[in-house]
Amino acid sequence: MSTEQPTVAEAAPPPTAAAVAPTPSDSAAVHIRAPRQYKPAQAAESSSSPPLEWLHRSWTVTHSTLKRDLVAYQSKGSTKVKTVSGADTAVAAGGGDLTAWNWRGSGLLKPISCPWEMIGWGERVDAEGRTEKWAVTWFAKTLFTEEGLDVYTDRREGMSEELEGLILAALATVGVEPLQQLVAKNMQKVAIDLAAKPEEAKA
Repeated sequence: MSTEQPTVAEAAPPPTAAAVAPTPSDSAAVHIRAPRQYKPAQAAESSSSPPLEWLHRSWTVTHSTLKRDLVAYQSKGSTKVKTVSGADTAVAAGGGDLTAWNWRGSGLLKPISCPWEMIGWGERVDAEGRTEKWAVTWFAKTLFTEEGLDVYTDRREGMSEELEGLILAALATVGVEPLQQLVAKNMQKVAIDLAAKPEEAKA
């Protein structure tokens, strides 16, 4: 999640001010809200968003409801890493709310766009004292993809098991029946190949 989509599709309650990142003392729970499409009032009440510098990093997709919704991915049995590039634009003018975005592809994919939202984000400190950043995004249905959800971590090797369990449990009780069914039926763990180098690959 940067101004370009993440390389490799990833707890604390959201802070009360957009300019303040989560702190280790806030890591008691994972909070995930419903997308604006389903519960606009809840989205407005939970409008706090991470600072832009918090988003500017490489993220690893650990779970997804789409089998091929990866910006950088490697097919099983193949050594080639393929990439899809595009740009994200914040929906809110002035960049005050960084939870609602619109993605547009580049090159041959430029006609394709997709609105998406960050419906959960935060940081969690594990038993070893390491901080793990996480995020959950929802994306709308497009001409080529169904509506879906992605889970991210800033750890290249993947998400810790404890945080994974908390996030999946929160998604299962988000309060939107279509999304809860989507999680139950389609949410899959993404295979992570640490030997892959997507930054050296081309589409």
